[in-house]
Amino acid sequence: MKTAASLLLGLMLAGTALASGTSAPPKPDLAKGQATATQICAACHAADGTRGSPANPILAGQHADYLVKQLQEFKSGKRANPIMAGMAAPLSDEDMRNVAAFYASKQAKAGAAKSKDTVLLGEKIYRGGIADRSIPACAGCHSPNGAGIPAQYPRLAGQHSDYTEAQLNAFRAGTRGNNVQMLGVAAKMNDREIKAVADYIAGLR
Repeated sequence: MKTAASLLLGLMLAGTALASGTSAPPKPDLAKGQATATQICAACHAADGTRGSPANPILAGQHADYLVKQLQEFKSGKRANPIMAGMAAPLSDEDMRNVAAFYASKQAKAGAAKSKDTVLLGEKIYRGGIADRSIPACAGCHSPNGAGIPAQYPRLAGQHSDYTEAQLNAFRAGTRGNNVQMLGVAAKMNDREIKAVADYIAGLR
């Protein structure tokens, strides 16, 4: 009797899921993700997504959900970048999940700050913000050690300072408009502050 009741309940739940059209996305395929990374991404982001050109982001260890979101927004045009728009255009949602999972599975290598003259300013902004201009601490969203929060807030620890600086400048100029919160933060920062916090983040671990 209990077996029959359990079977009936299972069928009902399955029917509800089918009726609502909801189903969990398939588990990412790391092998397919690696193949996509090798064919499309490696030239700019290195084979494993770590410590390639300082102008390009380090992808190793980045949250998979965040990477998928960025690829989707490159493809849709919400995040404007002609190079990445072309790279993302042929990718399906499944391709994006696979390649994002591949990069997320890699261990990010530690970086280092370059300028000892600005490291204290960078640390002050990252950990405490700038109160008199209502600039929040970076650590509030990206965590004290730069690990970030999946999907919404990327991992920053060890990221190339050149790349982070370029993104903060793009937010400030409004040329990167896919995060309203960062548009507001960067708009209040000057060149020295942006450079200092970007350099501090490069050595964060």
